[in-house]
Amino acid sequence: MKYVPLGKSGLYVSQLALGAMTFDRHDGMFGKMLGGTGQELATRMVDCAIDAGVNIFDTANIYGMGESEVMLGKALGTRRGDVIVATKYNNPMGTGPNSMGAGRISAIRECENSLRRLGTDWIDLYQVHSFDYTTPLEETLRSLDALVQQGKVRYIGLSNYAGWQIAKADGISQRLGLERFCSVQAYYSLVGRELEREIVPAALDLGLGILVWSPLASGFLSGKYSRDTAAEGRRAAVSLPPVNEERGYDIVEVVREIAEAKAASVAQVALAWMLHKQGISSAIVGARNEKQLAENLGAADVELSTADMEKLDDVSALAPEYPGWTPGLSKRGQDMASRLADLG
Repeated sequence: MKYVPLGKSGLYVSQLALGAMTFDRHDGMFGKMLGGTGQELATRMVDCAIDAGVNIFDTANIYGMGESEVMLGKALGTRRGDVIVATKYNNPMGTGPNSMGAGRISAIRECENSLRRLGTDWIDLYQVHSFDYTTPLEETLRSLDALVQQGKVRYIGLSNYAGWQIAKADGISQRLGLERFCSVQAYYSLVGRELEREIVPAALDLGLGILVWSPLASGFLSGKYSRDTAAEGRRAAVSLPPVNEERGYDIVEVVREIAEAKAASVAQVALAWMLHKQGISSAIVGARNEKQLAENLGAADVELSTADMEKLDDVSALAPEYPGWTPGLSKRGQDMASRLADLG
């Protein structure tokens, strides 16, 4: 397992992280939808991840309505200080008008609740789960800064923000001298590369690490999908992320070809592609069982050549969008600018 800095922070994370969304009771909300692990399996999966070198575990208050945090905390036990725990807030945790959001009340209350459920005194990475259009960014950032100053939170991150929202938040933090976000958690996969349009450039420019959720597109890139076979293991109840399946089949065919040549699985090659992309700090993988998890974690050992990457990039390339297709911002324009810069 390789470890890389999370953006410009001093925090080093494993290139693969374990996502705890499936940590829930079998009869819980997420358990019914995704197939809850229960505590015993959750603990074995945490053990498997740590043995493979994983040092970052991602959860959220909404997962299992808090049950995921409880199970993760119990599974880590005395190893809590050896790993990085990342959790998120902003989703509704009740029915009241202030039961959700990224404002001061919610940030403080949900941080305290997450600390209690996780059985810990601090959260390594506290993330806003999505942009809150009803709360001023200044309030969100001041609240998070206070949690850092109190020692309850070590680093702060954001999730599912647009590029302009990321830039605005960073500008406010710098102007007011507040704690800056150090990471972006967002969806990215071979069948969903929209992140490259605005979010990756913003993260690279501002020095934020990127944590990827659903790098296998909810199982579409697991190897079970093709034009000729049914996706027996895909979570039918999950509609996110959306996948253009006809285009996706073409991508899977190329992934499968490379996987067969390397005696690897389709999922491992899809994850390896992700780990080779610029700006990606860690890909968050989940699993229903230990076998599936071990296979996914094996992606850290898969090496892709330049030719492999070119094949995967070409078949999954995004269609240019304005202003990306204009001469100054097109690939050709960028290459010309780079050559001129090299000439001095």
